[in-house]
Amino acid sequence: MNATAPFRIETVDYATRLDDLRRVRETVFVQEQQVPLELEWDALDPLSHHVVAYDDAGRPIGTGRLTPEHRIGRMAVLTEWRGRGVGEALLLALLQQARDAGWTEVSLHAQVSAEAFYACHGFVPEGERFIEAGIEHQGMRRALRGATAISRRDAAIAITAAIVGQARRGLVIYSRELDPGLLDAPAVLEALRRFATSSDGAQVQILLQDAASPQRALTPLLPLAQRLPSVFAFREVQDPVDLPYASAYLANDAGGYYFRPLGHHYDGEAELDNPGRARQLRDSFIQVWERSRPCSELRALGL
Repeated sequence: MNATAPFRIETVDYATRLDDLRRVRETVFVQEQQVPLELEWDALDPLSHHVVAYDDAGRPIGTGRLTPEHRIGRMAVLTEWRGRGVGEALLLALLQQARDAGWTEVSLHAQVSAEAFYACHGFVPEGERFIEAGIEHQGMRRALRGATAISRRDAAIAITAAIVGQARRGLVIYSRELDPGLLDAPAVLEALRRFATSSDGAQVQILLQDAASPQRALTPLLPLAQRLPSVFAFREVQDPVDLPYASAYLANDAGGYYFRPLGHHYDGEAELDNPGRARQLRDSFIQVWERSRPCSELRALGL
């Protein structure tokens, strides 16, 4: 099968397409993951909105549902179709249905193995992990209208990685000292590495209020930046008008941002689709960038 083999997403009627739903869900959940059959089908199924992915021969290859509780679930893709964009297309279709219904937020229970997938689409963790049908899950949520409130480190990491991954060619980061616990998180570092190496003409501009601290701490982002000096650029705030600024943020060129009023806390707000706010932050960033000091010392760490 060609990696670019075509597929389509359809919103389906539960009663008339039940066989298609069964072919996918029972293959993935019951046979592959050993979920008891009696747990796979519930009273919410007839009440939910369902989407099915079909291959070009009309065979069902993926499913998903949106329940009256504003929860996305039963996301399943047949093994041979994973990694081909089917899951993303199903998720986007469900998110659009939720928006069309006027919902302001959706939630889901993500299998821990799929948590990064949902995080890339703006879902942030909430609550503790739990066991459902014998599988470890993480509750997650996403705002569909307005900003998502961020207060926990795991949510901050998830949304930061999503904003980096969403960037087209440009990303700006305003940080006090490279945000220990956030910008050194493996998920964020991997997102930055992928962006820097896979985006043609990628540029990451990082403004620091204290350039010496991350250098002393050998922050993991610095070796990555040293290997890719044409992508990463650092400057340090030095104008007295900028030094009292207490906030921190990152913003990309695709409408995503994460703003923290107090830069040493995770508390803040984030959106993936607010170009106006993201542009405002980037414009403010550039004004400070132009009057700040280039950090040439961060280009050669002697590592």
